[in-house]
Amino acid sequence: MTGGGGESAGAAPGSAARGRGSAGAARESAGGDRGPVGVTTLLVIAKEPVPGRVKTRLTPPYTPEEAAALAEAALADTLRAVLRAPARRRILVLDGRPGPWLPPGFTVLPQATGGLDLRIAAAFAACRGPALLVGMDTPQLTPALLAPATAPDAWPPGRAWLGPAADGGFWALGMAEPRPEAVVGVPMSRADTGAAQRARLRRLGLAVEELPTLRDVDTAADAARVAAEAPPGRFTALHAALRGAPAREEDSR
Repeated sequence: MTGGGGESAGAAPGSAARGRGSAGAARESAGGDRGPVGVTTLLVIAKEPVPGRVKTRLTPPYTPEEAAALAEAALADTLRAVLRAPARRRILVLDGRPGPWLPPGFTVLPQATGGLDLRIAAAFAACRGPALLVGMDTPQLTPALLAPATAPDAWPPGRAWLGPAADGGFWALGMAEPRPEAVVGVPMSRADTGAAQRARLRRLGLAVEELPTLRDVDTAADAARVAAEAPPGRFTALHAALRGAPAREEDSR
């Protein structure tokens, strides 16, 4: 989501008003095979998987259309994992329009404009109580990986959670009581982003606990490593198909 050399996916002009329906309106998708009710609001910050606007560092070797398809598959797997995890509420913070990849069970909010730090801060500002935000670049995500931050006792006062990324950024960020000032001004898309975010949280007096380190999908090499390690899903199947290899059977994640 925020690592060194990764895409910060800046919102296009006017993108905050491009959601379905009236500008700035939230969209609730109904029904779905959801996990149990929990104490944590789970947010996914994402970009509509449009060729040429997402995963540009996958091109080459992939075409823009293939890169966008991989981004869509990664997003779909991420949303599926979040849907099955315990949550008080599930929110997709989206730059662009929802598509058929969006399962039921999510409220959709448009991203704010500005840098990634401002967009993350705005997402947290929309929450009350414990909230954990993840990106769209970790299709290996499972409810088990989120479990430390979704457990009933995960959020004593002053607790923060950070999921480090292998490239030095972070793939998850959470706070017992969201504080936008914990994110604004933290340099994004650098090899020291994770360290800077951790230091900011601690300067604010928060006790930082860490989730497992995961690898973001930014390059073709990242995609290959993640596909080899991730549970079978849309991303692993598509990656195998693009390589001409047999896909592993999808499990229930």
